[in-house]
Amino acid sequence: MFDPVSISVAVSTASTAFAGIKRAFQAGRDLESMSQDLSRWMGAVSDVDNAHKSAKNPSMIRKVFGGGSIEQEAIEAFTAKKKLEEQRYELKQFLMFTHGSKAWDELLAMEGQIRKRRQKEIYDRQKFREKVIGVVV
Repeated sequence: MFDPVSISVAVSTASTAFAGIKRAFQAGRDLESMSQDLSRWMGAVSDVDNAHKSAKNPSMIRKVFGGGSIEQEAIEAFTAKKKLEEQRYELKQFLMFTHGSKAWDELLAMEGQIRKRRQKEIYDRQKFREKVIGVVV
């Protein structure tokens, strides 16, 4: 379950990582030197995307106990998603200009792997926790 605070943390993480990626591009570094920042950025983007999906379709527990925060969470997730889309566009431009379209395709494949891993490791566990709480309550 995400809340506006965790969405803000994810956006902050993504923005910090993105700033590192931009500095690396400006310094002419290779992609390998950016891998940690790219991984952190992709993980944060995945978290925001998951929060956005979750806010669009909240569970019964979140509807009952979330109160007005569901609307706030949806707005936070939406604005965060838009900010990260701008970063994604800029990253795509950097990569395609410096390394060509193949590098962008490879990055997208890597992002897909990160999303799948996070789905298994984090998001599925969060959904399970919500279901358990729903049964107990």
